Amino acid sequence: MSAKNVEIITESGTERFIPLNKLKKSPNNARKTPHSEASIEAYAASIAAKGILQNLVVEPELDADGAATGFYFVTIGEGRWLAQLLRVKRKEIKKTEPIRCVIDTANDPHEISLDENVTRENMHPADQFEAFRKLAEERGYGAEEIAARFGVTPHVVRQRLRLGAVSPRLMQIYRDGDLALDQLMAFAITEDHARQEAAFERLSHNRDASSIRRMLTEASVAATDRRAVFVGAEKYTEVGGTILRDLFTEDRGGYFEDVALLDMLVMAKLGREADALMEAEGWKWAQVFLDYPHSHGLRRIYPQAVDLLAEDRATLDTVKAEFDSLTAQHESDEELPDEVDARFGELEAEIERLEAKRQA
Repeated sequence: MSAKNVEIITESGTERFIPLNKLKKSPNNARKTPHSEASIEAYAASIAAKGILQNLVVEPELDADGAATGFYFVTIGEGRWLAQLLRVKRKEIKKTEPIRCVIDTANDPHEISLDENVTRENMHPADQFEAFRKLAEERGYGAEEIAARFGVTPHVVRQRLRLGAVSPRLMQIYRDGDLALDQLMAFAITEDHARQEAAFERLSHNRDASSIRRMLTEASVAATDRRAVFVGAEKYTEVGGTILRDLFTEDRGGYFEDVALLDMLVMAKLGREADALMEAEGWKWAQVFLDYPHSHGLRRIYPQAVDLLAEDRATLDTVKAEFDSLTAQHESDEELPDEVDARFGELEAEIERLEAKRQA
């Protein structure tokens, strides 16, 4: 589309749909630091889902003689304009996509650009957290859907949803400035409002986030605990166990909340292991314990060094001799033949088996 077949509008206050390829970056824009790629991505996602919710403000481009060229400078809305250009690049829209704009020739373009960026007040984070939660609860949007509509990652959405689920009382304290964001994140490790508020009541002068997390997980078992590792998260959750997950820090697998259930699963698995051991090794009886029972009067027996039987010693000497011979034959080879490599494996296994007999 050429400039001559575009209707040129210069009257201030007029609202018009202008083709995207007739819009230009304004030299009078107060913002000199470029928009980040992430912000443009977010604008593009929002526009794709909901359209451009706020008009662009533009001024006509004039040539040296003061005549309109048919192009317009974007005074307000550069981020939204760049997002539409990104959507053209992605082939989501055409470069002639009509963009709703308001013509402004009455105000100084640099001043209104500055006004747009300075006088607006960002939404309080608490309002944003609760708004995301409302989308999830009232419209049934999942984290992936919300992420796609706002140009953020699903993980960020899950974090905001978790923060939006913090006790209303604590959220108000955060709004009032008596809780910092990292402290609010620490309370969000659990969704139980009563536990959150009880932990807040117990706080002393030490309100650092790590203390809050420790207080909320003191009755739980870390996923790195030997009991949790032995049973495994899959088995624990399969029978109804719950795991607290911290979405804001590396929690190394979370915290197992039902300690009694976990201990029961540990004892059951230990019992099965004991039965298998008795069957395999011929023991008459075996008992299992979570911790070593020092009070039962028994003591641990450790392996003792013993001499190899003459037959085993002879076999070991023969195997070692063959191993040394093969090593000498192939020490200069860059890569061992498959059959030689396999034989080395057999010899190493046999040496390990025979050496193990030195302990009984």
